[in-house]
Amino acid sequence: MDSRVRIGQVAEALGFSISKVREMANDGVIPSERTPGGHRVFDLDAVDAALDPLGSPCLDIAVPLAGSAEHEVWRRVAGRLDLEPSLPSVHVIEYAFGEMLNNAIDHSGGSKADVRFWVTDRALAFEVVDDGIGAFERLKSELGLPDHLSAIQELSKGKRTTAPARHSGQGIFFTSKAVDRFELDANGWRWVVDNTVADQTVESSHARQGTKVRCVIDLASTRTMAGVFADFTHDLEFDRSRPSVKLLTYGTRLVSRSEAKLLAEGLDRFAEIDVDFSGVEAVGQGFVDEFFRVWAMSHPGTALRPVNMNPAVRFMVERGLPGASNDRSG
Repeated sequence: MDSRVRIGQVAEALGFSISKVREMANDGVIPSERTPGGHRVFDLDAVDAALDPLGSPCLDIAVPLAGSAEHEVWRRVAGRLDLEPSLPSVHVIEYAFGEMLNNAIDHSGGSKADVRFWVTDRALAFEVVDDGIGAFERLKSELGLPDHLSAIQELSKGKRTTAPARHSGQGIFFTSKAVDRFELDANGWRWVVDNTVADQTVESSHARQGTKVRCVIDLASTRTMAGVFADFTHDLEFDRSRPSVKLLTYGTRLVSRSEAKLLAEGLDRFAEIDVDFSGVEAVGQGFVDEFFRVWAMSHPGTALRPVNMNPAVRFMVERGLPGASNDRSG
């Protein structure tokens, strides 16, 4: 089946105008072909590669998922790239790569993964691209979630897995906190965690089969896995989380009790929760009441701490906390 797409789909995927995409193709910035009928068509993966700020990968191998072990693949990769094993950034990438390849092996339902590495003067990066069902669809279907956005929210909390007998559900969570930039692209959505600016975003992406994970870290980074674990553990127990409220919705306003219930799902697994309101413009009384009063009072073992609130959100949250002098009915 021909996987090439027309110029309008490329423009939509990149967020550019059609005239801009046509100009880029004419200038050779992105590759394109002509059909026998004269129509210009594009391979979206080739377009992505042409626009990649990291340039071409220095290593690109196909890994059959059946029978593969992530530590053996890492050993092959590290040897071919001649990485300095004492660098903290290399330790972080080793952890992240092992977790992401293991997810592809155990969860994707695919047959192979393309593994790519970049080593530049300033950065170390990798991608794992499998041909499976897609991470968000897998979580949505097996956990009975309402949509893919809910699956992204669950991954951001930690301790969420479709194979609890073999996995703790911590790999994606800690990987997303350890690298400078974490991207998980699946099922028409891209979840980006940018730790250099302490922000997370969700955006639409062109549909692809399987899951693509990219992790990037500055070679000179002094971040360590021990430090990352320490931020979310107490007495070696993973008991803290920091869910991003804006991942609940493809927008910036949260108003309903149902949205609050989605946010609260599974949080009783933690003792402390930093509820991150970065990027959220407004919340409704029902959302606040359901989360900070109803859910909090029925889960006294979990401490909730709202952070990064703008004045409008702070007003609604503070007036909705237990003990505030206002009518919280409804």
